[in-house]
Amino acid sequence: MPKLPLTGAGLGFRRELIPALQTQVPSPIQFFELAPENWARMGGASARILRSFTERHPFVCHGLSLSLGGPAPLDTELLGDIRRFMAQHGIQLYTEHLSWCGDAHPLHELLPLPCTEAAVRWTAARIRQTQDVLGCRIGIENASRYITPPGAEMDEADFIRAVVEEADCLLHLDVNNIYVNSQNFGFDPRIFLARLPLERCCYIHVAGHYQEADGFLIDTHGSPVIDPVWALLEDAYQHLRTRGLALPPTCLERDFNIPPLPELVAELQHITRRQQAAPALAEAL
Repeated sequence: MPKLPLTGAGLGFRRELIPALQTQVPSPIQFFELAPENWARMGGASARILRSFTERHPFVCHGLSLSLGGPAPLDTELLGDIRRFMAQHGIQLYTEHLSWCGDAHPLHELLPLPCTEAAVRWTAARIRQTQDVLGCRIGIENASRYITPPGAEMDEADFIRAVVEEADCLLHLDVNNIYVNSQNFGFDPRIFLARLPLERCCYIHVAGHYQEADGFLIDTHGSPVIDPVWALLEDAYQHLRTRGLALPPTCLERDFNIPPLPELVAELQHITRRQQAAPALAEAL
């Protein structure tokens, strides 16, 4: 199946939205994202519905369960299924979280890795193995976290850069995760953003979050994006342009409390406007 251009603003492919999308895919939606764990082994009517979309629209695979930093062997059977699924549907990009999520059994939670040299080597080796099985470079997402593992030998931004460079993979930038972590752990999100290996950025997430009564933020993807996160997205676009880089495709994540499609389209238009307002490459250079 031919690969379709992957650019602009996109939306998570949620089952709740399929009836509306079957009627019409609004023009601001330039691509869709899905979790391959939920679709790669699916047959019947669900597979036929997905095929009707992938024939007409570009898709991204965003994994949820590979546990790249975990102790258990990589699920190469799942990776084989994902490789075949991507080929079948002409999907160009696979991304996963820089985290771990289980050992003998899945924990259904994305847990942070210790920022150590040993964790860099271990995780990078597993990313290289993943890339070998999939036959392509993958994007690694900076994850939200609610604890800081002990024994750190470097800070989180240096850890992300070290893993990405050691693995020779790409960066999947999540601006909401940066904002959530910055508020919960007290650092400047703009400085953190600028220290990431943005020259390797292939994909961006933007999302909403939930604020507890005590001010602690939870990365739920269940609310509209707030102004400080939009501002951080603008900063990301500015950094990319000043480095002479094209803007990666940017996906709006909404996994819970999913509103009617027109409300999500209005948020997607926020992304499009910011992409259009970013300096052109010639101006940036």
